[in-house]
Amino acid sequence: GPPGTGKTEIARLFGKIFKSLGILSKGHFVEVDRSNLIAGYIGQTANKTQEVLKSALGGVLFIDEAYSLNSLTSGDFGKECIATMLKFMEDHREDFVLIAAGYENEMKEFLKTNTGFKSRFNSQLYFPKFTEKELLEILLKISQDKGYEIQDSSKNLLKNKLAKISEFKKPTFGNARSMRNLLEIAIKNQAERLM
Repeated sequence: GPPGTGKTEIARLFGKIFKSLGILSKGHFVEVDRSNLIAGYIGQTANKTQEVLKSALGGVLFIDEAYSLNSLTSGDFGKECIATMLKFMEDHREDFVLIAAGYENEMKEFLKTNTGFKSRFNSQLYFPKFTEKELLEILLKISQDKGYEIQDSSKNLLKNKLAKISEFKKPTFGNARSMRNLLEIAIKNQAERLM
């Protein structure tokens, strides 16, 4: 799914849920991206990937923008990383969860690049963009959580502004993250006015 739709947050919850169900021994959460897994020289990637995998044993390993592992450039060590991950997943299937995330179309293509993916990534969750109404609800919730109250007159203004945001149409729109950023800007502006 697109950015800011809760992929990382849901992955964190999986660890806690699976720990409470007795599926995972620790339930901890390890988040990585390509730079944490891929090394620059032959033979180093497998070791680097293996260290990360071992650190997540008993919990959840979350790889954001997982499709970046499968670069087609020559001299790239993504295939070595993927082969190491697939073996580890098979060897530790009783106490390890790997969640790969990213944009929907790129993830579909990523899953087609290795025959081992289909059997190991057999569950997929799709995270759709939030609607303007949902974004307003998110903004109201996070402002309330931070101890701020948005007046009714401002709610209507925000509703109209959210509907007009051209960025909302772009695939890179930050969804809930953008609402958090909007609140932080409002808090900063309020602080400057009060000073």
